Amino acid sequence: MTADAPTTRDSFRRRLQPISTAGPVSTLPDRVWTEEDWERIRRGYRARDMDQKWNVFAEGDVLFMHRSWTGRGIYEVSFAPVAGGGRKIVSAVVETDPERYRRTDDAYDCLMMEMIISAIVLGEPATELRSRFGELNAGKSSRNNLHTGPAEHGALGPRSDS
Repeated sequence: MTADAPTTRDSFRRRLQPISTAGPVSTLPDRVWTEEDWERIRRGYRARDMDQKWNVFAEGDVLFMHRSWTGRGIYEVSFAPVAGGGRKIVSAVVETDPERYRRTDDAYDCLMMEMIISAIVLGEPATELRSRFGELNAGKSSRNNLHTGPAEHGALGPRSDS
């Protein structure tokens, strides 16, 4: 596979597992991605080492997000064009089987989907999203924000902008 080749379901040696128990995500990101962003998103992302947590690929207008170690599907995100250009997430499902994914709530899943797309697939700094992740994580834990870095690394993997 060349560096320019898109990531597809067939790109993964490990057999990918579909979401076993899908539940809707009712809170979706408001962001409208440009057509240029959409082209990059459609190319997907393949984890290159054990620290990277996500494999992402598109089929049509659906983006599939799988954990890299287990191959388990966690999110399936549907995009649609918007008036004036660009694409927006119009629906999403998340794995709800607690044996496969420790789900918390829609706010967390909404933020994670956007962070995976922005920080991992597009390689953006995603500073505001990372800040919101820290706030959300601090609100769910008695720990203080000193633990945000390890929590973020556990969820996303290493930062690509550092």
